[in-house]
Amino acid sequence: MENEILTEQNYVEELLALIRSDATDEQIRETLDEYHENDIAGAFEQLNESERKKMYRILTPEQLSEIFAYIEDAGEHIAEMPAEMAAEVIGNMDSDEAVEVLEDMDDEAQKKKLVSLLDEEHSADIRLIQSYDEDQIGSRMTTNFIEIKRTLTVKQAMRELVAQAEDNDNISILYVTNEDGSFYGALDLKDLIVARNNVDLEDLISTSFPYVRDHELISDCIERIKDYAEDSIPVLDDNNQILGVITAQDIVEVVDDEMGDDYAKLAGLIAEEDIKEPLRESIKKRLPWLIALLLLGLVVSSIVGIFEGVVSQVAIIVCFQSLILDMAGNVGTQSLAVTIRVLMDEQLKAGQKIKLALKEMRVGLCNGALLGVLSFVFVGLYIFLLKGYPAGTAFVISGCVGFSLMIAMLIASLVGTIVPMFFHKFGVDPAVASGPLITTINDMIAVVTYYGLAWLFLIHLLQIA
Repeated sequence: MENEILTEQNYVEELLALIRSDATDEQIRETLDEYHENDIAGAFEQLNESERKKMYRILTPEQLSEIFAYIEDAGEHIAEMPAEMAAEVIGNMDSDEAVEVLEDMDDEAQKKKLVSLLDEEHSADIRLIQSYDEDQIGSRMTTNFIEIKRTLTVKQAMRELVAQAEDNDNISILYVTNEDGSFYGALDLKDLIVARNNVDLEDLISTSFPYVRDHELISDCIERIKDYAEDSIPVLDDNNQILGVITAQDIVEVVDDEMGDDYAKLAGLIAEEDIKEPLRESIKKRLPWLIALLLLGLVVSSIVGIFEGVVSQVAIIVCFQSLILDMAGNVGTQSLAVTIRVLMDEQLKAGQKIKLALKEMRVGLCNGALLGVLSFVFVGLYIFLLKGYPAGTAFVISGCVGFSLMIAMLIASLVGTIVPMFFHKFGVDPAVASGPLITTINDMIAVVTYYGLAWLFLIHLLQIA
């Protein structure tokens, strides 16, 4: 019997066909109930303005709020709606999602108007989250959580859960507070469900449950949050009051954003860019590093000029300069990537950092030795067979190239390790020690190494010029 191959269904295409069909509003609404909000969001982003306005008429504000949670630039669509409807859609969102949507909107007056139309509790939650800097964990929390008092019985706690679940659907973990509202511990929903009525609620509470502080930097606490792997973790203020929670979905988004920022820094940008970003903003993000790298590049060029006499006497060595520089840059970037990843562990001790640096140097030395031997053979054959140099001279020059390559790769490994450690030591994001910066520093070192060894061995010791 032939194996049946299952193909992935293109739900977005189905939804687009449905929305653009002659079906009635009621038929479209009923059919949409069968699809996931993420697929509807995918179709929504491909609609034109008139088709989107048709959807605003068909769907309820609650349905739209669930769909917009999956749309990256939902603020653009919110701006198309009447203010009252837009406020109702935002009012049905979790506070953190509502903040993201408002941030996507360009019209400040419109944003303020929408917040003013929300109920007092929801607008207060939004203003609270907006009060934090974007690099603080409080800016990523949601106020969607269940809170109960430690003095309740199991039966009372269950009733309180049911009462709060109407407005808060993050119910897998219940947060327990003291009478003064301070955080006491956490309770797993499963434990509450299976507990007998005569069981003391205190026996079900984990009083050593992890938490974060609202003003903590995301980069400082994200690894700790990931290590606990909980569905949500409470965010406390300085008085131990629960302000909100960080959910598993928030963690995924934070990690994605952190990776995007680190990638941008490794590429020599001061922040991540997107496709819709204005030209001026993109220039502002790229120009500072480019200016710094230009100055360093001028230093590298000046160093090459110092060895002008070496080049004039053994001109062929210029052919292999890019080989040395490129390999040194590649090795340095590899060591940089490894070091930044390891430095995310805040518990790393000085001895472990030294061990990492020594390991990267051993890796650079071993790889450099192997590639140096290959360079010795192939560069020697190239100079002898294609350039017509005597065999002895050809392999002396290739020996200098191979040895220089090994030394440059060894030093590049060390630089790629100690530079981010240096930044980290003084509280600077090690990703700022970007790929272009490491590459340029290693270019400088590789030039000195290569031409210095050529001057020493080829001209002064072997006198082959």
